[in-house]
Amino acid sequence: MTDPLFRGGRNIAVKVPAHEYEAVVGFYRDVLGLAQIEEMMPDVCFTFGSNQLWIDRMEGLSQAEIWLEIRTDDGENAAAHFAEHGIARRDEIERLPDGSDGFWIASPGNVIHLVAPS
Repeated sequence: MTDPLFRGGRNIAVKVPAHEYEAVVGFYRDVLGLAQIEEMMPDVCFTFGSNQLWIDRMEGLSQAEIWLEIRTDDGENAAAHFAEHGIARRDEIERLPDGSDGFWIASPGNVIHLVAPS
């Protein structure tokens, strides 16, 4: 299986509970392989399509609640890639239009993502 390519859609700042921060950063860096913008350090910011995705550690927050879009060149391999990395499918959260090739996933911090073909 060839790893699918991923890129961000057009939509961004994720406020993350402190106890899930490292797992969320690892999801974007290691699972999706997004490039970190080093000039923004010590803040964590990734290139996310034509946008910048900021991952903000928030003390006292119980859960993150932002939905984003991920574009892929290969939806079938993308689904397998996420399953291999233990990323949960969440197709039950919102019905997509009939004929849609997209699907929903949840990152380790429970941020919902629409995975859609490019």
